[in-house]
Amino acid sequence: MSDAGLLTNHDPAALPGAGTAWLDGLRTNGARRFAGLGLPTRRVEDWKYTDLRALTADAFGPSVTPDGVTVADGGLGETHRAVFVNGRFDAALSDLGDLPAGVTAVPLAQAMTDQPKLLESCLGRVATLGRKHFVALNTAWMSDGFVLAVSEGVAVEKTIELVFVGVPGDSRAAWHPRNLFVLQPGAAVTVVERHIGTGTYLANTVAEVVVATDSHFNHYKIQDEAADAFHVATAEASVSAGAVYESFVLSLGSAVARSQIAVELQNEGASCRLNGAYLGRGRQQLDTTTLIDHAAPGCTSSEVYKGVLDDRSKGVFQGRIVVRKDAQQTDGHQSNKALLLSERAEIDAKPELEIYADDVQCSHGATVGELNEDALFYLRARGIPFEEARGLLIDAFVEGAIEEISHVGVRDAFRDVAAAWRDGEAA
Repeated sequence: MSDAGLLTNHDPAALPGAGTAWLDGLRTNGARRFAGLGLPTRRVEDWKYTDLRALTADAFGPSVTPDGVTVADGGLGETHRAVFVNGRFDAALSDLGDLPAGVTAVPLAQAMTDQPKLLESCLGRVATLGRKHFVALNTAWMSDGFVLAVSEGVAVEKTIELVFVGVPGDSRAAWHPRNLFVLQPGAAVTVVERHIGTGTYLANTVAEVVVATDSHFNHYKIQDEAADAFHVATAEASVSAGAVYESFVLSLGSAVARSQIAVELQNEGASCRLNGAYLGRGRQQLDTTTLIDHAAPGCTSSEVYKGVLDDRSKGVFQGRIVVRKDAQQTDGHQSNKALLLSERAEIDAKPELEIYADDVQCSHGATVGELNEDALFYLRARGIPFEEARGLLIDAFVEGAIEEISHVGVRDAFRDVAAAWRDGEAA
């Protein structure tokens, strides 16, 4: 498939950190890989259910710097906030406040020019190129993003909020934020990403996550991009012994959106919890693709994803759990449930277990259904109007996923966003 100008709309020499040998090499390798792969088609197995042809309707140009951008409160309470507009850090809209000693939190562009040594040992080490079309594209053109490094034993009390705003104006633009999260042993932090915008654009985000021994990383995200936007987000995490990586993605925006998460449980006792909800209407395509690699014995993983699809929207869930030969005493479970509110709504679910060890407890399951008519009748028989009764049943269904969020404040905020979607409002 044509690359829609995505490989030629930037000047490599103008990118932050250009001239740094290792960084130039990394970007060059990304560009070569993407040139070889191009955009994925439905003939690529991992992209079989998601149609990207609309991406190539017109070429994407470089992003511009708009004026007068404001950011609404996300309902998360007091946070350390970093805002990115069209992929670039906006200092005027950001307020990181007083972070604890031992925490480094800087824009990627600044780190590329001022602290390249900080990045050299980490960037591109977790999210490697392989046959990853959008990681390769991101690697070729990454110019900004967020770098968070938390020292050993440091716990960040307040949530760190990253807001990515798309405002391309009349042009059709693309940007490729790259985030790097590195937790040293015993560290703990909660990060919430919010993706919002107006107009037509491609946001191609990559996050690399290193969760060291006995550390705990809560990584939550709301994807509520513009109705004509394309959103592809990749998060890849390596989790060490006794550490926990918890992810939740609430996806309700974009014309086409894909959230792809890959976690490697590297050492004994590592754990991950990947959860989320996708809420679609109109002709949206919302794709969730996950991979959990049990590479060591005694690791645990769980996944709970729920989808509500209305009108002619389409959901995709592809979840794969791999248990390697030496990963004995693995405990891994996966569940995807979808609720179709329209006869034309569609879900493609592909849960997979790939097990090479013999002492494991693993399960997976996928169900698709409609609103329970008996429950609806029961509520209406007690004087509850139809729309209210329908809303109560939808809320109860989605709550089964949202209750998996361990951070109480974030859980409440995400519940409010889901309720606003159910009422037909913007988040």
